[in-house]
Amino acid sequence: MKFVLLLFATIFVVATCDHLILGNTNNNQNMIYHTTAHYTAIPFIKRVKNIFYSGNSIINSIMAYDNKHTNASAAVTAGGIGYTYVNLRLKSERGKELDYDIGIYA
Repeated sequence: MKFVLLLFATIFVVATCDHLILGNTNNNQNMIYHTTAHYTAIPFIKRVKNIFYSGNSIINSIMAYDNKHTNASAAVTAGGIGYTYVNLRLKSERGKELDYDIGIYA
């Protein structure tokens, strides 16, 4: 019975986190930009952070990994795959901290 509860809890934690993975995710790509986005939690407030990247290479993939496994969201608001620029909007869960690891690949 304990194993079933542990399995259910593990599946629930994995299913509720929100990572953003766009494009071709081969290991042979060159990382052209890497950053982290971290905001501490404020009770009852959603934290929002915008990430802007502009370069000379065409973007093939974007990976935004939620380190805290919360219900935070990541969305591309401009540019992205096939462009030389991208704008990402990261929004935390209400009252939770925001912690993303972002990689852009060409």
